[in-house]
Amino acid sequence: MASALVIGATGLIGKQLVQLLTKDLYYSKIIAVTRKPFDFGEKVENLVIDFSNLKDRSDLLRSDHVFCCLGTTMRQAKTKEAFRKVDFDYLLEVARITKANGTSHFMLVTALGANANSSVFYNQVKGEIEKATADLQFSSLHIFRPSLLMGPRSEARSGEGAAKVVFKYLDVLIPKKYKAIDSMKVAKAMQHFARQSLQGVFIHESASMQSF
Repeated sequence: MASALVIGATGLIGKQLVQLLTKDLYYSKIIAVTRKPFDFGEKVENLVIDFSNLKDRSDLLRSDHVFCCLGTTMRQAKTKEAFRKVDFDYLLEVARITKANGTSHFMLVTALGANANSSVFYNQVKGEIEKATADLQFSSLHIFRPSLLMGPRSEARSGEGAAKVVFKYLDVLIPKKYKAIDSMKVAKAMQHFARQSLQGVFIHESASMQSF
């Protein structure tokens, strides 16, 4: 049995992942890390953290497996600096702390097209966090790159509604690599690979997660 730490547990993937883990007997302890209090049920410990002061709570960020689903959007962040702080600085700090605390398996959600050399800022940051996390040399690092995520969001995102309509009606014409993916499939893929005794760095593209 193992312990699990879910970062970004109130997000689209994070919420569904927590639900899956609570039903998984493989995990004896589940900690959901959030910025505000949230009731996940009696089987889940909710750890409320100010991500700008992670080091103050570093002793609590301990688990065998870490599932990192934290992320924002340019619309929410408003500036490139604010976006990078969440999607790079906070994530890297979580990775460093949990690695130092003995985490063996690290699951990281980035995005389709992640590439540190990309001319697109969003993809560049996603690629940079992948590389920085890999450099920490976890025993097992799994990186998940989903396409447009489908699922029940707590808030509407500008432009996504129209994009989802396009993906829905033109699905047969869209290459599998770019097809929208249900967020539950990503959560299931994370749960699946976390339980594998694989050593090294593994990248799971959106197309490969469609089978979950």
